[in-house]
Amino acid sequence: MKKLRKRIRDFFPRRALRALTVVVLLGGMWVGYHWQRIEETAEQAVPRHADVGIVLGAAVWGEGPSPGLRERLEQAVQLYRDGYVSALLVTGGLGEGKTKTEAEVSRDYLVAHGIPAEHILMENQSTSTYENLLYGQQAFDDYRMHHVLIISHDYHLARAMTMAESLGWNASPVAVHSHVLFGPYHRGREVLAISYWEASRLFALAARSMVLAADFVNVHEVTNPLHDPRRLCLLNPVAI
Repeated sequence: MKKLRKRIRDFFPRRALRALTVVVLLGGMWVGYHWQRIEETAEQAVPRHADVGIVLGAAVWGEGPSPGLRERLEQAVQLYRDGYVSALLVTGGLGEGKTKTEAEVSRDYLVAHGIPAEHILMENQSTSTYENLLYGQQAFDDYRMHHVLIISHDYHLARAMTMAESLGWNASPVAVHSHVLFGPYHRGREVLAISYWEASRLFALAARSMVLAADFVNVHEVTNPLHDPRRLCLLNPVAI
């Protein structure tokens, strides 16, 4: 054991080992913090009365919902039957090699389980959780809906709620506790997804600050290659 430690010390400079230790500790703290966020959000994700429930998209198998998507839709059906919401919004675009969008598959499932078609809204362009919410917001605005239930699996809700808050939503989460998905795997994957989202937001904020600084310089008639009003629309987490 002593020989092994000596070899490690000889191979890695002491400062490098200290730096590596710090990185590992910070990484562990980061993972632990977001894991706790996921658990706390899931614990608070109970049904409430709202104007509409949005079912976040998931995989489609053939012409029907995957087991995971079916669980989300079953929760949505129950919320509607129990009177928590009077309308449901299904989301999700066309996957590669598919003939029906996630939203169309979800709508067909809801109709088959007794939800009136006129009480189902559709968003069928999105390809990510953020787009589910961003494009879904347009439907809410059209129908003047103010309080939204976000329906998804428990591990998914911390990120979804963070995204909804960034869009200014008045939203509450409703958790689906899966009997078909392996929870630890999806929670670990979700920590990575949250990390990517947070990094994207920081990058977008930094990029916007640079653009605004460039505009300030441009006031003094200095040539500014960034001076293009179209550039701001690209500096958001969707485009990154």
